[in-house]
Amino acid sequence: MITDFDDFPIHQTSEPISQPSQSDRNFYDRYWFNGYDQDAAFTFEIGVGFYPNRLVADGHFSVVIDGEQHCFHASRRASRERSDTAIGPLRIEVIEPLRRVRVIVAENETGIECDLEFRACASPLQEPKNTMYDDGHLIMDTTRFTQFGYWEGYFAVAGKRVELAAGATPGARDRSWGVRPVGEPQGGAPGLLNMDPGVYWVWSTVHFDDIGVHFGTFEDKQGRSTQLSAALIPKYAAVADIPRGQDPGVREAADASHEITWATGTRRPQAASIDLVDATGGSHHLEFEPLLRFQMLAIGYQHPEWGHAMWKGDLCVGSESWKLDELDPLDYKHIHLHQVCRVTMGDRVGIGVLESIVFGRHEPSGFESILDGAP
Repeated sequence: MITDFDDFPIHQTSEPISQPSQSDRNFYDRYWFNGYDQDAAFTFEIGVGFYPNRLVADGHFSVVIDGEQHCFHASRRASRERSDTAIGPLRIEVIEPLRRVRVIVAENETGIECDLEFRACASPLQEPKNTMYDDGHLIMDTTRFTQFGYWEGYFAVAGKRVELAAGATPGARDRSWGVRPVGEPQGGAPGLLNMDPGVYWVWSTVHFDDIGVHFGTFEDKQGRSTQLSAALIPKYAAVADIPRGQDPGVREAADASHEITWATGTRRPQAASIDLVDATGGSHHLEFEPLLRFQMLAIGYQHPEWGHAMWKGDLCVGSESWKLDELDPLDYKHIHLHQVCRVTMGDRVGIGVLESIVFGRHEPSGFESILDGAP
């Protein structure tokens, strides 16, 4: 099917732009954003995904404030026009690529809305390609970039409207695309990974005044890194100052490690540290103090009803809220989380997010089964 983007010289295959390069039903194209108050009074996240081979598009906007998490969800039959990013009252507007992106949840029956603009303060950082096979079947093949920025605009939840002044609310975003497990599971024999399932992923973005710090790692059950990346990224005062293309000021780490102290009886970090060695031999030690928790269930991860790419009809909109201190920390739906943290690195004091998701055995952490808590 020919669509608007076919009029641009951007084709990567002999197919029209609306046709993915592969027929894998789990092909996806996704936006993710977060933002947080400097004093951890609130945090919000946005996730919007397009799954053209499943004919589904879905989006989520969630805010943690005053001890509660409020969630907006929407799902629709995907449009073949990739420029059509509206999913009910939610839509994404790319004002200036890699510089300014607007997220809108128009007034709707849930009482949750926003009009927020993300303005980049750094160049995008391409993370290592993520590829995984299960007994010869490709189940993960993705590209992702991460970018630091600040928000302005407003959001409204639970009858409260919060205004965000320009440059006062830090955050980050990523864009990823490719193939990953989403939607309703396929039938047939279970994959070999189901025999001893597990994942260990820790990821972080931290704002300091002059730089952003990025870290991410997958580990196997013995604690060996299967993917590791980290970088120190220059920040710029104005969008126009951000270099086009590769920023020569980015310092990718030559080595990196991390350590997490898990809260007893949970899989939730209560403290963490990251150590980086840059290409010039300089060392950097970061200490994390969690301040505020965000459950990733809110934007579709492990959600039994609003999971990514699940078919919910031509258009469906919903909402939900919960009190964070009433959640079971070992319920599988609550394992994946982000925590807003105060972070120190030498004389610098910053704020950022620490992501963790740990299912199954992980010997360095003392986890022995699929969902036991820390000793």
